[in-house]
Amino acid sequence: MALVEKIVGYSDELTALRRDFHAHPELGFEETRTSGIVADLLEKWGIETHRGIGGTGVVGVLEGSGPGRTIGLRADMDALPIHEETNLPYRSTNPGVSHACGHDGHTTMLLGAARYLAETRDFKGRAVFVFQPAEEGLGGARAMLADGLFDRFPVDEIYGLHNAPHDEPGMVAIKPGVAMAGADFFDITLKGSGSHGAMPHESRDPIVAATALVQALQSIVSRNLDPKETAVVSVTQIHAGSAYNVIPGEAVVSGTARMFTPEVREKIRQRIRSLSDGIGEMFGMAIEVDIRDIFTVLENDDTLSHEFLKLAVETVGKDNTRLTDDPVTGSEDFADMLQAVPGAYFTIGHEGDVPLHNPGFLLDDGILPLGASLFARIVETRAAA
Repeated sequence: MALVEKIVGYSDELTALRRDFHAHPELGFEETRTSGIVADLLEKWGIETHRGIGGTGVVGVLEGSGPGRTIGLRADMDALPIHEETNLPYRSTNPGVSHACGHDGHTTMLLGAARYLAETRDFKGRAVFVFQPAEEGLGGARAMLADGLFDRFPVDEIYGLHNAPHDEPGMVAIKPGVAMAGADFFDITLKGSGSHGAMPHESRDPIVAATALVQALQSIVSRNLDPKETAVVSVTQIHAGSAYNVIPGEAVVSGTARMFTPEVREKIRQRIRSLSDGIGEMFGMAIEVDIRDIFTVLENDDTLSHEFLKLAVETVGKDNTRLTDDPVTGSEDFADMLQAVPGAYFTIGHEGDVPLHNPGFLLDDGILPLGASLFARIVETRAAA
Protein backbone atom coordinates (compact mmCIF):
# COMPACT_ATOMS: atom_id res chain seq x y z
CA MET A 1 0.00 0.00 0.00
CA ALA A 2 1.02 3.60 -0.63
CA LEU A 3 -0.78 5.26 2.26
CA VAL A 4 0.07 8.85 3.06
CA GLU A 5 3.16 8.55 5.23
CA LYS A 6 2.38 11.62 7.28
CA ILE A 7 -1.11 10.29 8.08
CA VAL A 8 0.31 6.88 9.01
CA GLY A 9 2.41 8.83 11.49
CA TYR A 10 -0.80 10.01 13.15
CA SER A 11 -1.97 6.42 13.76
CA ASP A 12 -1.63 6.38 17.53
CA GLU A 13 -3.34 9.76 17.86
CA LEU A 14 -6.15 8.72 15.52
CA THR A 15 -6.71 5.55 17.52
CA ALA A 16 -6.84 7.47 20.79
CA LEU A 17 -9.27 9.98 19.30
CA ARG A 18 -11.54 7.28 17.86
CA ARG A 19 -11.61 5.40 21.16
CA ASP A 20 -12.50 8.60 23.01
CA PHE A 21 -15.45 9.13 20.63
CA HIS A 22 -16.36 5.48 21.14
CA ALA A 23 -16.42 5.84 24.91
CA HIS A 24 -18.69 8.88 24.69
CA PRO A 25 -21.34 8.10 22.05
CA GLU A 26 -24.17 10.52 21.38
CA LEU A 27 -27.46 10.02 19.55
CA GLY A 28 -28.55 12.03 16.52
CA PHE A 29 -28.82 15.80 17.03
CA GLU A 30 -27.31 15.33 20.51
CA GLU A 31 -23.67 15.18 19.36
CA THR A 32 -22.64 18.25 21.33
CA ARG A 33 -19.48 16.77 22.83
CA THR A 34 -18.42 15.11 19.58
CA SER A 35 -19.07 18.14 17.40
CA GLY A 36 -17.36 20.37 19.93
CA ILE A 37 -14.18 18.27 19.78
CA VAL A 38 -14.37 18.23 15.98
CA ALA A 39 -14.77 22.01 15.73
CA ASP A 40 -12.04 22.70 18.28
CA LEU A 41 -9.57 20.52 16.37
CA LEU A 42 -10.41 22.11 13.03
CA GLU A 43 -9.84 25.55 14.53
CA LYS A 44 -6.60 24.40 16.13
CA TRP A 45 -5.34 23.33 12.70
CA GLY A 46 -6.18 26.70 11.14
CA ILE A 47 -9.27 25.56 9.27
CA GLU A 48 -12.20 27.97 8.89
CA THR A 49 -14.84 26.38 11.09
CA HIS A 50 -18.62 26.71 11.19
CA ARG A 51 -20.65 25.17 14.02
CA GLY A 52 -24.34 24.41 14.39
CA ILE A 53 -25.07 23.56 10.74
CA GLY A 54 -28.29 21.55 10.64
CA GLY A 55 -28.34 21.32 14.43
CA THR A 56 -25.07 19.86 15.66
CA GLY A 57 -23.26 19.65 12.33
CA VAL A 58 -19.84 21.16 11.70
CA VAL A 59 -18.31 22.38 8.44
CA GLY A 60 -14.64 23.16 7.89
CA VAL A 61 -13.33 25.08 4.87
CA LEU A 62 -9.67 24.91 3.84
CA GLU A 63 -8.09 26.84 0.99
CA GLY A 64 -5.43 25.12 -1.06
CA SER A 65 -2.29 26.54 -2.62
CA GLY A 66 -3.94 27.97 -5.72
CA PRO A 67 -7.01 28.05 -7.96
CA GLY A 68 -8.87 24.80 -8.43
CA ARG A 69 -12.11 22.99 -7.79
CA THR A 70 -13.92 22.56 -4.47
CA ILE A 71 -14.13 19.03 -3.09
CA GLY A 72 -16.41 18.02 -0.24
CA LEU A 73 -15.72 15.19 2.20
CA ARG A 74 -18.41 14.00 4.58
CA ALA A 75 -18.44 11.91 7.78
CA ASP A 76 -21.31 11.10 10.17
CA MET A 77 -20.98 11.52 13.93
CA ASP A 78 -24.01 9.91 15.62
CA ALA A 79 -24.28 6.67 17.57
CA LEU A 80 -27.12 4.15 17.95
CA PRO A 81 -29.60 3.41 20.77
CA ILE A 82 -27.91 0.05 21.42
CA HIS A 83 -26.41 -1.05 24.73
CA GLU A 84 -22.81 -2.08 24.05
CA GLU A 85 -21.74 -5.63 24.96
CA THR A 86 -18.03 -5.69 24.11
CA ASN A 87 -16.23 -5.28 27.46
CA LEU A 88 -13.67 -3.09 25.70
CA PRO A 89 -11.61 -0.90 28.02
CA TYR A 90 -12.97 2.08 26.08
CA ARG A 91 -16.56 0.79 25.81
CA SER A 92 -19.49 3.18 25.93
CA THR A 93 -19.93 5.15 29.14
CA ASN A 94 -23.43 6.16 28.02
CA PRO A 95 -25.83 3.30 28.91
CA GLY A 96 -28.06 2.26 26.06
CA VAL A 97 -26.03 4.16 23.45
CA SER A 98 -23.06 2.91 21.45
CA HIS A 99 -21.07 3.35 18.26
CA ALA A 100 -22.24 0.03 16.84
CA CYS A 101 -21.91 1.21 13.25
CA GLY A 102 -18.48 2.81 13.04
CA HIS A 103 -19.37 6.48 12.82
CA ASP A 104 -16.72 7.18 15.45
CA GLY A 105 -14.24 5.85 12.90
CA HIS A 106 -15.68 7.89 10.02
CA THR A 107 -15.36 11.09 12.05
CA THR A 108 -11.79 10.22 13.03
CA MET A 109 -10.75 9.43 9.44
CA LEU A 110 -12.05 12.76 8.19
CA LEU A 111 -10.26 14.57 11.00
CA GLY A 112 -7.05 12.78 10.03
CA ALA A 113 -7.44 13.93 6.43
CA ALA A 114 -8.28 17.48 7.49
CA ARG A 115 -5.20 17.71 9.72
CA TYR A 116 -2.92 16.42 6.97
CA LEU A 117 -4.33 18.75 4.32
CA ALA A 118 -4.09 21.73 6.69
CA GLU A 119 -0.46 20.95 7.50
CA THR A 120 0.63 20.38 3.90
CA ARG A 121 -1.68 22.56 1.75
CA ASP A 122 -0.37 20.53 -1.18
CA PHE A 123 -3.54 20.81 -3.23
CA LYS A 124 -5.29 23.28 -5.49
CA GLY A 125 -8.74 24.68 -4.93
CA ARG A 126 -10.67 24.21 -1.72
CA ALA A 127 -11.60 21.38 0.64
CA VAL A 128 -14.90 21.37 2.53
CA PHE A 129 -15.13 18.99 5.50
CA VAL A 130 -18.72 18.09 6.40
CA PHE A 131 -19.29 16.49 9.81
CA GLN A 132 -22.93 15.43 9.76
CA PRO A 133 -25.23 14.68 12.70
CA ALA A 134 -28.10 12.21 12.88
CA GLU A 135 -27.48 9.78 10.03
CA GLU A 136 -29.30 6.89 11.70
CA GLY A 137 -32.78 7.61 10.37
CA LEU A 138 -33.22 11.06 11.91
CA GLY A 139 -32.56 13.12 8.80
CA GLY A 140 -29.24 14.75 9.56
CA ALA A 141 -28.28 15.20 5.91
CA ARG A 142 -31.65 16.78 5.13
CA ALA A 143 -31.26 19.09 8.13
CA MET A 144 -27.88 20.31 6.88
CA LEU A 145 -29.24 20.77 3.36
CA ALA A 146 -32.24 22.69 4.72
CA ASP A 147 -29.75 24.89 6.60
CA GLY A 148 -28.19 25.85 3.27
CA LEU A 149 -25.21 23.49 3.32
CA PHE A 150 -24.35 23.71 -0.37
CA ASP A 151 -25.54 27.30 -0.75
CA ARG A 152 -23.22 28.43 2.01
CA PHE A 153 -20.42 25.96 1.21
CA PRO A 154 -20.74 25.06 -2.49
CA VAL A 155 -18.75 22.07 -3.70
CA ASP A 156 -18.15 20.57 -7.14
CA GLU A 157 -18.05 16.98 -5.86
CA ILE A 158 -18.57 15.22 -2.53
CA TYR A 159 -17.41 11.86 -1.16
CA GLY A 160 -18.24 9.70 1.83
CA LEU A 161 -17.28 6.28 3.18
CA HIS A 162 -18.37 3.46 5.45
CA ASN A 163 -16.45 0.70 7.22
CA ALA A 164 -17.38 -2.84 6.11
CA PRO A 165 -16.81 -5.76 8.52
CA HIS A 166 -18.31 -8.12 5.91
CA ASP A 167 -15.52 -7.41 3.41
CA GLU A 168 -11.87 -8.43 3.25
CA PRO A 169 -9.62 -6.32 5.50
CA GLY A 170 -8.29 -3.31 3.61
CA MET A 171 -10.53 -3.89 0.59
CA VAL A 172 -11.80 -0.62 -0.91
CA ALA A 173 -15.00 -1.14 -2.88
CA ILE A 174 -17.43 1.04 -4.79
CA LYS A 175 -20.63 0.46 -6.75
CA PRO A 176 -21.26 2.92 -9.62
CA GLY A 177 -24.86 4.00 -10.11
CA VAL A 178 -27.58 2.80 -7.74
CA ALA A 179 -25.64 1.49 -4.74
CA MET A 180 -27.91 1.52 -1.67
CA ALA A 181 -31.63 1.24 -1.11
CA GLY A 182 -34.08 3.94 -0.26
CA ALA A 183 -36.13 3.37 2.88
CA ASP A 184 -39.49 4.17 4.42
CA PHE A 185 -40.34 3.74 8.08
CA PHE A 186 -43.94 2.92 8.97
CA ASP A 187 -46.15 2.93 12.07
CA ILE A 188 -49.57 1.25 11.87
CA THR A 189 -51.91 1.90 14.80
CA LEU A 190 -54.75 -0.59 15.28
CA LYS A 191 -57.55 0.90 17.39
CA GLY A 192 -59.74 -1.86 18.79
CA SER A 193 -61.62 -2.18 22.05
CA GLY A 194 -60.22 -3.68 25.22
CA SER A 195 -61.74 -6.09 27.71
CA HIS A 196 -60.93 -8.46 30.53
CA GLY A 197 -58.59 -11.21 29.34
CA ALA A 198 -61.14 -13.79 30.49
CA MET A 199 -63.87 -12.26 28.31
CA PRO A 200 -62.29 -11.77 24.86
CA HIS A 201 -65.70 -11.81 23.16
CA GLU A 202 -66.32 -8.38 24.65
CA SER A 203 -63.27 -6.94 22.87
CA ARG A 204 -62.15 -6.10 19.39
CA ASP A 205 -58.70 -7.51 19.99
CA PRO A 206 -55.97 -5.39 18.30
CA ILE A 207 -53.30 -8.00 19.09
CA VAL A 208 -55.02 -10.69 17.02
CA ALA A 209 -55.52 -8.15 14.24
CA ALA A 210 -51.88 -7.05 14.48
CA THR A 211 -50.59 -10.62 14.10
CA ALA A 212 -52.79 -11.06 11.03
CA LEU A 213 -51.46 -7.81 9.61
CA VAL A 214 -47.84 -8.81 10.19
CA GLN A 215 -48.41 -12.00 8.22
CA ALA A 216 -50.19 -10.11 5.45
CA LEU A 217 -47.36 -7.60 5.10
CA GLN A 218 -44.98 -10.46 4.32
CA SER A 219 -46.96 -11.13 1.14
CA ILE A 220 -46.05 -7.75 -0.42
CA VAL A 221 -42.61 -8.75 -1.66
CA SER A 222 -43.50 -12.37 -2.44
CA ARG A 223 -46.87 -11.78 -4.14
CA ASN A 224 -47.22 -8.13 -5.21
CA LEU A 225 -43.84 -7.27 -6.68
CA ASP A 226 -42.18 -8.59 -9.81
CA PRO A 227 -39.49 -11.09 -8.72
CA LYS A 228 -36.94 -8.89 -10.54
CA GLU A 229 -37.84 -5.92 -8.31
CA THR A 230 -35.63 -6.17 -5.25
CA ALA A 231 -37.32 -5.00 -2.05
CA VAL A 232 -37.60 -5.73 1.66
CA VAL A 233 -40.52 -5.25 4.05
CA SER A 234 -39.63 -5.91 7.69
CA VAL A 235 -41.80 -5.54 10.78
CA THR A 236 -39.41 -4.66 13.57
CA GLN A 237 -41.69 -3.59 16.45
CA ILE A 238 -45.02 -4.62 17.94
CA HIS A 239 -46.29 -2.68 20.95
CA ALA A 240 -49.46 -3.56 22.84
CA GLY A 241 -50.75 -4.24 26.29
CA SER A 242 -49.44 -3.85 29.83
CA ALA A 243 -51.07 -6.63 31.86
CA TYR A 244 -51.57 -10.40 31.75
CA ASN A 245 -55.34 -10.25 32.20
CA VAL A 246 -56.24 -7.25 30.05
CA ILE A 247 -56.84 -7.24 26.30
CA PRO A 248 -55.62 -3.77 25.26
CA GLY A 249 -57.54 -1.34 23.13
CA GLU A 250 -54.65 -0.47 20.87
CA ALA A 251 -51.62 -2.04 19.19
CA VAL A 252 -48.89 -0.51 17.07
CA VAL A 253 -46.98 -2.34 14.33
CA SER A 254 -43.82 -0.65 13.05
CA GLY A 255 -41.10 -1.44 10.57
CA THR A 256 -39.23 -0.51 7.43
CA ALA A 257 -39.45 -1.01 3.68
CA ARG A 258 -36.42 -0.94 1.37
CA MET A 259 -36.41 -0.45 -2.38
CA PHE A 260 -34.37 0.81 -5.33
CA THR A 261 -36.92 2.69 -7.46
CA PRO A 262 -39.70 5.24 -6.83
CA GLU A 263 -42.17 2.90 -8.56
CA VAL A 264 -41.52 0.04 -6.14
CA ARG A 265 -41.64 2.46 -3.22
CA GLU A 266 -45.14 3.55 -4.26
CA LYS A 267 -46.32 -0.05 -4.81
CA ILE A 268 -45.21 -1.00 -1.30
CA ARG A 269 -46.90 2.03 0.23
CA GLN A 270 -50.17 1.29 -1.55
CA ARG A 271 -50.15 -2.34 -0.44
CA ILE A 272 -49.37 -1.45 3.19
CA ARG A 273 -52.37 0.86 3.21
CA SER A 274 -54.66 -1.59 1.36
CA LEU A 275 -53.77 -4.52 3.61
CA SER A 276 -54.24 -2.36 6.70
CA ASP A 277 -57.68 -1.26 5.47
CA GLY A 278 -58.61 -4.87 4.81
CA ILE A 279 -57.51 -6.05 8.24
CA GLY A 280 -59.40 -3.18 9.81
CA GLU A 281 -62.56 -4.18 7.97
CA MET A 282 -62.06 -7.84 8.85
CA PHE A 283 -61.65 -7.22 12.59
CA GLY A 284 -63.99 -4.23 12.88
CA MET A 285 -61.54 -1.60 13.99
CA ALA A 286 -60.00 1.64 12.77
CA ILE A 287 -56.41 1.47 11.53
CA GLU A 288 -54.19 4.48 11.01
CA VAL A 289 -51.14 4.19 8.73
CA ASP A 290 -48.16 6.56 8.88
CA ILE A 291 -45.45 5.98 6.25
CA ARG A 292 -42.42 8.26 6.17
CA ASP A 293 -39.72 8.70 3.53
CA ILE A 294 -36.51 8.40 5.57
CA PHE A 295 -33.75 7.54 3.08
CA THR A 296 -33.34 8.39 -0.59
CA VAL A 297 -31.92 5.75 -2.93
CA LEU A 298 -28.15 6.29 -2.95
CA GLU A 299 -26.81 6.71 -6.46
CA ASN A 300 -23.10 7.15 -7.11
CA ASP A 301 -22.00 9.21 -10.09
CA ASP A 302 -20.72 6.69 -12.63
CA THR A 303 -17.77 8.76 -13.86
CA LEU A 304 -16.67 9.83 -10.39
CA SER A 305 -16.93 6.25 -9.13
CA HIS A 306 -14.41 5.14 -11.74
CA GLU A 307 -12.20 8.16 -11.06
CA PHE A 308 -12.24 7.31 -7.36
CA LEU A 309 -11.30 3.71 -8.13
CA LYS A 310 -8.22 4.93 -10.04
CA LEU A 311 -6.89 6.93 -7.09
CA ALA A 312 -7.79 4.07 -4.73
CA VAL A 313 -5.67 1.71 -6.84
CA GLU A 314 -2.79 4.19 -6.57
CA THR A 315 -3.24 4.30 -2.79
CA VAL A 316 -3.88 0.67 -1.83
CA GLY A 317 -3.04 -1.33 -4.98
CA LYS A 318 -5.22 -3.10 -7.52
CA ASP A 319 -5.55 -6.25 -5.40
CA ASN A 320 -7.15 -4.20 -2.63
CA THR A 321 -9.81 -2.48 -4.74
CA ARG A 322 -13.03 -3.75 -6.23
CA LEU A 323 -15.78 -2.42 -8.48
CA THR A 324 -18.95 -4.12 -7.25
CA ASP A 325 -22.08 -4.94 -9.25
CA ASP A 326 -24.64 -5.55 -6.52
CA PRO A 327 -26.43 -2.77 -4.62
CA VAL A 328 -27.14 -3.37 -0.94
CA THR A 329 -30.48 -3.10 0.84
CA GLY A 330 -28.99 -1.01 3.63
CA SER A 331 -29.62 2.73 3.43
CA GLU A 332 -27.55 5.85 3.99
CA ASP A 333 -28.69 9.47 4.15
CA PHE A 334 -25.58 10.66 2.31
CA ALA A 335 -27.87 9.83 -0.61
CA ASP A 336 -29.58 13.19 -0.11
CA MET A 337 -26.29 15.03 -0.55
CA LEU A 338 -25.62 13.04 -3.71
CA GLN A 339 -29.00 14.22 -5.03
CA ALA A 340 -27.72 17.79 -4.74
CA VAL A 341 -24.08 17.34 -5.77
CA PRO A 342 -22.33 14.65 -7.83
CA GLY A 343 -20.09 12.36 -5.87
CA ALA A 344 -19.49 8.84 -4.64
CA TYR A 345 -19.73 6.67 -1.54
CA PHE A 346 -17.30 3.81 -0.95
CA THR A 347 -16.55 1.16 1.65
CA ILE A 348 -13.43 -0.09 3.43
CA GLY A 349 -13.28 -3.69 4.66
CA HIS A 350 -11.82 -4.46 8.07
CA GLU A 351 -11.10 -7.19 10.59
CA GLY A 352 -13.99 -8.62 12.61
CA ASP A 353 -17.00 -10.81 11.94
CA VAL A 354 -19.63 -9.07 14.08
CA PRO A 355 -22.12 -7.22 11.86
CA LEU A 356 -23.04 -3.57 12.03
CA HIS A 357 -25.81 -2.49 14.42
CA ASN A 358 -24.91 -5.35 16.76
CA PRO A 359 -24.16 -4.71 20.47
CA GLY A 360 -20.90 -6.63 20.08
CA PHE A 361 -19.65 -4.76 16.99
CA LEU A 362 -15.93 -3.93 16.93
CA LEU A 363 -14.22 -1.45 14.62
CA ASP A 364 -10.69 -2.24 13.47
CA ASP A 365 -8.56 0.82 14.23
CA GLY A 366 -6.12 -0.33 11.56
CA ILE A 367 -8.31 1.20 8.85
CA LEU A 368 -8.15 4.73 10.30
CA PRO A 369 -5.02 5.84 8.38
CA LEU A 370 -6.35 4.07 5.27
CA GLY A 371 -9.64 5.99 5.29
CA ALA A 372 -7.87 9.27 6.10
CA SER A 373 -5.38 8.68 3.27
CA LEU A 374 -8.16 8.03 0.76
CA PHE A 375 -10.01 11.16 1.82
CA ALA A 376 -6.82 13.21 1.48
CA ARG A 377 -5.96 11.75 -1.94
CA ILE A 378 -9.46 12.57 -3.18
CA VAL A 379 -8.88 16.26 -2.44
CA GLU A 380 -5.33 16.31 -3.84
CA THR A 381 -6.43 14.54 -7.02
CA ARG A 382 -9.91 15.83 -7.75
CA ALA A 383 -9.42 19.49 -6.80
CA ALA A 384 -6.84 19.78 -9.57
CA ALA A 385 -8.88 17.79 -12.15
